[in-house]
Amino acid sequence: MILVLAAVVSLPLEARGARGAEDAPAQASAPAPSGATLYRTYCAVCHGPDAHGRGPLASSLRVAPTDLTQLARRSGGTFPRLAVTRSIDGRDTVRGHGTGDMPVWGDAFERSTEAGPDAVRARIEALVSYLASVQEPR
Repeated sequence: MILVLAAVVSLPLEARGARGAEDAPAQASAPAPSGATLYRTYCAVCHGPDAHGRGPLASSLRVAPTDLTQLARRSGGTFPRLAVTRSIDGRDTVRGHGTGDMPVWGDAFERSTEAGPDAVRARIEALVSYLASVQEPR
């Protein structure tokens, strides 16, 4: 199972060039993928396509994936943007994050793009905004 997760994490969103950054021609950076696209690519396999924590791999994990549609409800009705950002990028350890069950996505995003830390932050922000948009009312 860990091998399956490792394979999922290692899949880049875009092809990586063979040349080093110093040799690469100047290019306009590609637009960041949408939060929904990032969610489907990196999160849905565990958290499910509807973010309720029932993805195809959920039953094989030691820690059940969180129902991501209930984050605001569990935080008194306000979406915990900073806490969600910190759990995705790895600054805060959350049960299931940064373990064999869930990789630290800041690290995975950094490996999947050559655009640098700004692109990583943009991906995380897009994902957090998407998660804010799927919150279910109380």
